[in-house]
Amino acid sequence: MIADVLSDAKDRMNKAVEVAKDDFATVRTGRANPAMFQKILVDYYGTPTPLAQLASLQNPEARTILITPYDKGALKEIEQALRDTPNLGATPTNDGNLIRVALPELTEDRRKEYVKIVKAKAEDARVSVRNIRRKAKDDIDALKGEVGDDDVARGEKELEATTKAHIDQIDETLKRKEAELLEV
Repeated sequence: MIADVLSDAKDRMNKAVEVAKDDFATVRTGRANPAMFQKILVDYYGTPTPLAQLASLQNPEARTILITPYDKGALKEIEQALRDTPNLGATPTNDGNLIRVALPELTEDRRKEYVKIVKAKAEDARVSVRNIRRKAKDDIDALKGEVGDDDVARGEKELEATTKAHIDQIDETLKRKEAELLEV
């Protein structure tokens, strides 16, 4: 029973770490990266749709992204969504078939701003992992009458170790992203 609770908590914590990594990938560094555009929502026939589902994203140069829509009718909506994205800092150009997004060089202030954004995303991920830990601990405590106290204590200890490992993963990913952002 405790093993099931711990296994479920570990799976959910792994997912929280993956979500954090995906969120970090959406924050721009010095190079253009198609992952930055994956979660941009485009109003496609009245439905918010991720850009990755509407177009192919290519990276021909270090600071340029080419966006080729599958449906040419969505060009204007994609272009508008790119203009409305606050953390992008780029202006898209539309030639009728594809959209070219040239990303400007990052300034020192902009880099520091991105570091703050990444730290906030990391804190959100840590909170998510801690919430998973709290729920699992409550589930383990609820089993106190059915299993021995030693098993409960062992389960709580293992839960703490798993939580620490996942938070350390988030912190390590944050450190790498921070170094990447501050690199000129």
